[in-house]
Amino acid sequence: MSDERTGFRLWAAAEPDLCAIVAADDRRITYGELFAEVNRISHGLRTRDGLEVGDTVAAVMTNSPGMVALYLAAMQSGLYLVTLNYHLTEPEVEYIVRDSGAKVVVASERVEAIATAAAGPGVRVYVDGEPKHGAAPMRDLTAGMPETSPDETPAGSLMMYTSGTTGRPKGVKRPLSGIDADTGALTYVWLFKEFGMQRPAFGSWLVSAPLYHSANITPAMGALHAGGTMVLMDGWTAEGFLGRVEQQRVTGTSMVPTHFYRLLQLPPQVREQYDISSLRYVLHGAAPCPREIKQRIMDWFGPVVYEYYGSTEVGTTIARPHEWLAHPGTVGRPASISTLRILDAEGHEVAVGETGIVYMRQGEDRVEYHNDPGKTDGARRDGLMTVWDVGHVDADGFLYITGRAAELILVGGVNVYPAEIEAELVAHEWVADAAVIGAPDPEFGEVPQAHIVLREGAPGPDEAVAGLRAHLEQRLAKPKRPVSYVVSPALPRDPNGKLYKARLEVSHGLR
Repeated sequence: MSDERTGFRLWAAAEPDLCAIVAADDRRITYGELFAEVNRISHGLRTRDGLEVGDTVAAVMTNSPGMVALYLAAMQSGLYLVTLNYHLTEPEVEYIVRDSGAKVVVASERVEAIATAAAGPGVRVYVDGEPKHGAAPMRDLTAGMPETSPDETPAGSLMMYTSGTTGRPKGVKRPLSGIDADTGALTYVWLFKEFGMQRPAFGSWLVSAPLYHSANITPAMGALHAGGTMVLMDGWTAEGFLGRVEQQRVTGTSMVPTHFYRLLQLPPQVREQYDISSLRYVLHGAAPCPREIKQRIMDWFGPVVYEYYGSTEVGTTIARPHEWLAHPGTVGRPASISTLRILDAEGHEVAVGETGIVYMRQGEDRVEYHNDPGKTDGARRDGLMTVWDVGHVDADGFLYITGRAAELILVGGVNVYPAEIEAELVAHEWVADAAVIGAPDPEFGEVPQAHIVLREGAPGPDEAVAGLRAHLEQRLAKPKRPVSYVVSPALPRDPNGKLYKARLEVSHGLR
């Protein structure tokens, strides 16, 4: 960034009247007002709840100024912040809160009941609004607290939860850097620098996708660190997105391919009603984007679509518009601070154009899976890490992702892991065996499909599937619930019980 300062705290001190947030209800919040609330939260967590550097706070929150303030407070208090999908069920929230060791949970009003029920003994729950289910209001945390910055502001870190082959989510945790919050703010804008973005790109930065996802919260906070204005949406619709872009003269945003798909379903006459000419930067990642879909969006939006590939665990590749147009289908080349190698199963680097497992590293960064050193070690080779994606690199160094060695299913950018679904299915009294695979879907890219074997005495397939759907509605978030079911007499297993999932074929199944 070429501007004289980088960091929300510095902008708040220099230009307190600058608009920091346009809330979903169009309420405007200045940098000075937001900074005062951030400081009140920081002091409250430290003095009223006794949190110390290295402790963990969990947020089950919608896209709101309250979530932005909590995030910024954690990042200047040396805390780990776990951001949870607010669509998760009570057992799912309970597991993550317990596993992360969170001492405080902050929830939005609409999920207060789940957050309160999921928090274990000794965990304080606050609600960003008026409590109705036993949580304490945020004013209990912030009332009477200083609006000035704490004397010490150690940088905090996100701890994002991602599942693995065990089916249970695992926290991806980086050691705290030991730097101060103002220095830490510099790490948010490196991707923007790679894309060549300057401060005007953030004059109106739209946050339309959920902030609980790292692919959205990181660029959104980067916009504030660049001195921009964050424009919030709480709930995404295609026409609502276009209206927000036109109304707020949005200059940049971060999206996932499912958004592109839904926008393209709008009739041409509806699309033409909205002026989106203010858009200069549309960042997308989190899931593979079909080549045809991206080309159609480029034809509509213009050459303003920037792609990045990476994960919470590993490094990043980037594809600028002109690079993607010259190399259709690529997810880009490694960013300047990232290392990329394609290795075979024995750990040897493969030749250009040959397929292998994608290994990366972000600078000298080292991450670990919280409470699972075995998973951490199993994903490492020579200082590099993989999430078991499969791909190849062309002669110009551009990466193409062709599949996944792991069984991850990406449902519209949401990571879904079959083992978690399978565990819930086989726990049901009617199910003798279960396997879940990804089935192609035109809107979400892929969705879970369950292959099940019913126990003797279970009802017929139609009634059994209806019962299983009701069973999973109480236990799994919507993206994890199978869209279709295939009832079989047996699943392909060897004598030792190993499942040959590759032999399962996607079928129309029962819906």
